Amino acid sequence: MAKLKLGAIEDDKPIKVTHELPAAVHRDLVTYAEILALETGQSITDPTKLIAPMLARFMAADRSFLKVRRARHVAKPGER
Repeated sequence: MAKLKLGAIEDDKPIKVTHELPAAVHRDLVTYAEILALETGQSITDPTKLIAPMLARFMAADRSFLKVRRARHVAKPGER
């Protein structure tokens, strides 16, 4: 079986966001959830719960984003 980019989903306090997905993206999300459930043995009852870890993974792999984020978080003189 192929190694998916996501692993088991951590349980964390959610922030509610409402967004519409194209039907094709939702179908792929459902399929991804099914494959991930087989790979991890973790039941995924709501495929939309994969969206946050997918976004986090995407941002963590975006070198340009990380570079700008680090530059914005540089401590100002006198701060720790």
